[in-house]
Amino acid sequence: MNNTKIKVGFITISDRAARGEYEDIGGPAMQAWIKNALLSPFEVDAIIIEDEQTLIEQTLIDFADNKNCNLILTTGGTGPTTRDVTPEATHAVCERIFDGFAEQMRNVSLRTVPTAILSRQTAGTRGKSLIINLPGKPDAIAVCLGAVFLAVPKCLELLDSSNIQIDLDFVEQDFS
Repeated sequence: MNNTKIKVGFITISDRAARGEYEDIGGPAMQAWIKNALLSPFEVDAIIIEDEQTLIEQTLIDFADNKNCNLILTTGGTGPTTRDVTPEATHAVCERIFDGFAEQMRNVSLRTVPTAILSRQTAGTRGKSLIINLPGKPDAIAVCLGAVFLAVPKCLELLDSSNIQIDLDFVEQDFS
């Protein structure tokens, strides 16, 4: 059965945003980008959590196993500081890691931001869910999603027979 409606989970990982000390700008940026990219209907589940590896792991597991999100996007926690543990949490819960996503996101980002080499985004699957870690800045989110999103529909199709349509004109534009 081809599923033309998917569920997208958006997880903002930020100590300050979770405590209400900082406005979450990454989560809304991810949601706006996906709203423009997807032509197929989709459901949204979104949360803001602190940079705690156990909490990130539990949230990813919940979104994949219990909330049945086909696509899970995270923002934040991918830098070089000791509090940036999103990639470690993602690796801990994923059954397979897709290095090509991380390589492509960094490759495209490096064209305009020399410090992009410090970014540690990753991607992988847990069950029938594709998880992609994104940086925290809205411009970087757009660049990274633009760099990898053409592969997302095929990945979801292979995971659970999802058949989603994307706006190629939007996705293929230069976000840098």
